[in-house]
Amino acid sequence: MRSTPSSVHAGRWIRRFRPLAAGLALLGIVAPGTPAHEGEIHDPCEADLDGDGVVGPKDFFVHLRPCLGADLTARPECLPADLDLDGRVGPSDFFSRFLPELGRSDCPVACRVPEFAGTFEAIQERIFEGRGCTNDLCHGAAARAGLDLRRAASYAALLEVPSSGSPYARVEPAAPRKSSLYLKLLEAAEPGTTDVGGAPMPLGGAPLPPELLETVRLWIESAAPATGTVPGTEQLLGACLPDPLPISIAPLPPPAPGEGVHLEMPAVHLAPRSETEVCFATWHDWSDEVPARFVDPTGRFFYSAGNQTRQDPHSHHLVILDSGLGEEFLDDPSFGRWTCSGGPAPGADCDPRIEAACGEGGICRSEVRPNVACIGYGPPGGSTAAQARAALGGAGNGQSSLELSQGLYRKIPLRTLVYWNAHAFNLTALPHDLRAYLNILFTDDTRYEVEQFFDAAHIYAAAGQPPFTRQTYCRTHVFAEGARVIRLSSHQHERGEAFWVLDERGERIYESTTYSDPVVKSFDPPLRFDSPDPSDRTFTFCGIFNNGVAPDGSPDPETVRRRSRTPPNAFPCQPTACAEGRVGAACAGVGDDATCDSTPGAGDGFCDACPITAGVSTQDEMFILTGWQYFE
Repeated sequence: MRSTPSSVHAGRWIRRFRPLAAGLALLGIVAPGTPAHEGEIHDPCEADLDGDGVVGPKDFFVHLRPCLGADLTARPECLPADLDLDGRVGPSDFFSRFLPELGRSDCPVACRVPEFAGTFEAIQERIFEGRGCTNDLCHGAAARAGLDLRRAASYAALLEVPSSGSPYARVEPAAPRKSSLYLKLLEAAEPGTTDVGGAPMPLGGAPLPPELLETVRLWIESAAPATGTVPGTEQLLGACLPDPLPISIAPLPPPAPGEGVHLEMPAVHLAPRSETEVCFATWHDWSDEVPARFVDPTGRFFYSAGNQTRQDPHSHHLVILDSGLGEEFLDDPSFGRWTCSGGPAPGADCDPRIEAACGEGGICRSEVRPNVACIGYGPPGGSTAAQARAALGGAGNGQSSLELSQGLYRKIPLRTLVYWNAHAFNLTALPHDLRAYLNILFTDDTRYEVEQFFDAAHIYAAAGQPPFTRQTYCRTHVFAEGARVIRLSSHQHERGEAFWVLDERGERIYESTTYSDPVVKSFDPPLRFDSPDPSDRTFTFCGIFNNGVAPDGSPDPETVRRRSRTPPNAFPCQPTACAEGRVGAACAGVGDDATCDSTPGAGDGFCDACPITAGVSTQDEMFILTGWQYFE
């Protein structure tokens, strides 16, 4: 229950104990900072087991030593003492994780007694009650617009309940921009930025301050749990909350028979404090589920009016792909063993051609392998996440949907190998099985076939941007003659501060300021591009990338790209500036820490701040314009 995020990092504490680390390595003991599991996210302050801000003898004698050799299943209170996450408390926890931290005194002090049981309870008190929403004339006894926000009724009255003044649910889990609660609060703070109907909220009161508004957005984006802590909200609230636990979203209900098909992703196991990106396959034959009127004349495809994807809020992205490969490839050795995920015999061999091969609740899948965008996965010729037209569905956060207007459709194979590309993370101390769901809906109104476009020609435009700088990049996209654009969206990573699109007249027609929840803007009627002159079909898209500049313009070591914070799947950056000591001063790379000392010999310098890097993790950057279009 730490009240602030750790600001100490592996590189600094390894330096302090380099001789000891070398000796332990020679003895065959894991060196300090070496992850016990691939993709582990390691915080050295986890050795402060009592949370008093200091790693000292008390942590060992009171918390670590009594747990040595303990059965963690029977003694869950010993889980924090398993510092190297190998499933037991043993000598390696002491030598490789605790001993190097002994004497550390700069860890954040843990919360002793949580102020709230979780994020939603804090929202209830700080916003619904603290902002007057529960008074008798509003959403208290009067239950205005049928909404009762009093403590005993509020959660049930919000989650997936239709709103009275908009087409949205009051709270749609994992979809803030389809939740009228968030949109009404946002409209009050930023008038004209939403399409929600009715009056902004709080009615007659001041708009929520940014930190409370972002708390609501994060809570909804993280599946709107009734209990537990959503990571990041403790800082926004300035409150003491319990340690975060894994969050599971409510499963997506399947479409009614004859209206669509339903896919469930085999669970992806996430170790505690880890990040990974994987690819694997499942086989699907929907021939008996699709009514004849939705099938194309070739008998190979069916027509779809859109899709909806829902997943646990532990994912940077999920892309669900039509691989383009048929049944004849199922026995290709590149897929490895096909085994059951879940069901009565998890891990057993299975035949993907047999629908019920794994029993109730089980799914037959290929081997799960670390992979970026499914590139190089499976037999040659299979699709990748870099090919927009191959996507059956997917989400950048918890939930997304494609809802096509009448007359618009996509063609989906009746029988296909599906690739699942999941880039997932688990910031909690407990393991989690990531789950996801996809509905694909039928249509027989087939006037215009839509396609997704993906302008990644300048994907790494920000690569090389120096530390402690904030820069704007603009590029152009020429739409094809005859195109009808129905949606625009964007893709950036952690240092993407803003993204916008200007039309041919220079008018801003799209803007997004949250990289993890980018705006998806629909156009009805569509944007039309009929001119034979390319200049009339040229739009400009721009992005701001902030590599460590605080709001007041000063260097911010907490938001700059840091080598010591590089996850295993990120590009290893080369430091060029000081992140501690003389913050912002130039330095000459790894090991040049003395240059960064605040005074000669102070020993407080750390050469760790890097230029922005190109790559696939959230620590690397991307700059992509995306959307949907069709041609008449």
